[in-house]
Amino acid sequence: MYNFIIIFFFLILGLILQNVKGFPVSIYKFLNKVVIYFCLPAIALYYIPKIEVSKDLLFPIGAAWITFGGSYLVFTFLGKKFGWSRKLIGCLIITAGLGNTSFLGYPIIEALYGTDGLKTAILVDQPGSFVILSTFAILIAAVYSRGKPNGIQIIKKIAFFPPFIAFIIACGMNFLNYDFDAYLQFFFQKAGSLMTPLAMFSVGLQLQFDSKSQHWRFLGLGLLYKLVLTPAFIYLLYVVILQQDSKAIEVTIMESAMAPMITASILASSHGLKPKLSSMMIGYGIPISFITLTIWYFILQI
Repeated sequence: MYNFIIIFFFLILGLILQNVKGFPVSIYKFLNKVVIYFCLPAIALYYIPKIEVSKDLLFPIGAAWITFGGSYLVFTFLGKKFGWSRKLIGCLIITAGLGNTSFLGYPIIEALYGTDGLKTAILVDQPGSFVILSTFAILIAAVYSRGKPNGIQIIKKIAFFPPFIAFIIACGMNFLNYDFDAYLQFFFQKAGSLMTPLAMFSVGLQLQFDSKSQHWRFLGLGLLYKLVLTPAFIYLLYVVILQQDSKAIEVTIMESAMAPMITASILASSHGLKPKLSSMMIGYGIPISFITLTIWYFILQI
């Protein structure tokens, strides 16, 4: 419940302050950098060394990669078919391809499935969504924000991307079965906890409720893919085709149905990939997802 309050409080605060005369709305650019360069590395350094590697990782992690891969294929195809701009395609790939599997996912899953469900949610989020965000999402952002992609510059951008560096360090620590001392872990945990309020405040400062916006159709397509088609495909693949039947699979499907990831929106926005649409994917996606998640939960109980 605390996470939900934080999310909506800071989103509404941003919406209010963007209409206050004299308030420096452009501060969202600074907040975006704090989220990407400070909060995300802290999250990686706190969680990844603690992940237990086993075959049970395959289905939860696979769902996140399938979601992002499907997003790339779907929106690249549609973009070429209808002549969309590269920035629009890149925006939809990133924001529809990554789910809010932690700050929305963790409390929802814990409420519905308890601590055992939370363990599965962490697997979907950290080796799945977070790794994609730190690698392929930054690759898409770099490629689609430029007219002519420069391979060396893109490699540099990924290699020196702080969350990616933190991810590599954290993976090495996991492999060596080593973790930071308690004081550093406490610092990383607290630094990571700043992500949700800062990110939602940034989204609120950018979110525009414009009935004449040219983005409504694309918003609908992005949310249709993320909230409906993705969990439907994961359900079909895991339950119907592969005959998997467990609470872990239920949690995985619920995680695949989460609203778009807040930091994916920040990443797209910071690279100039349709910032208004990026914010709309979060601003509308989160409240709508509460309805679709309820529907998916009841489907899984049948």
